[in-house]
Amino acid sequence: MFSFKSATLNDIPLIRNLASQIWPDTYKSILSGEQLSYMFEMMYSEQSLNKQMTEDGHCFFIAEKNGVPCGYISIEQKANDLFNFQKIYTLPSIQGGGLGRFLIEQAVAYLKNTKKTPFTVELYVNRENKAVGFYKHMGFKEVGTRDHYIGNGYYMNDYIMCLDI
Repeated sequence: MFSFKSATLNDIPLIRNLASQIWPDTYKSILSGEQLSYMFEMMYSEQSLNKQMTEDGHCFFIAEKNGVPCGYISIEQKANDLFNFQKIYTLPSIQGGGLGRFLIEQAVAYLKNTKKTPFTVELYVNRENKAVGFYKHMGFKEVGTRDHYIGNGYYMNDYIMCLDI
């Protein structure tokens, strides 16, 4: 049903397109339109995605359902035994159908293949995002909060959640 593949620089327009379909629905009741636009361009401009993939070491993966792209996840290694799931997003039309679980399970399997010793996966999730409950259901534990300044007067107000592998 679902498939999982590594993204390349050629997939940047696809990732940006998926994000443009996902972000408004995900954040419309959490962020102002101005903050949403600012953050989207900050994180999903072609230049930003290129930098994330080439300079910042983010590994992007794309999920497909029956051959149609429908979600993505990115992983950043923060330390020898610490990885951050920077982005985990699925199209609103298929949320609740197991794709989020699939993305997390596939990303963890990828990390287990490359890292043979115990490690921790962390993620940051907006404190108002309904996905908080999903991450808890997936075994992530809330370990703190952060109010991260991103410029233009805006902050990302997140829970820090971790999963030990």
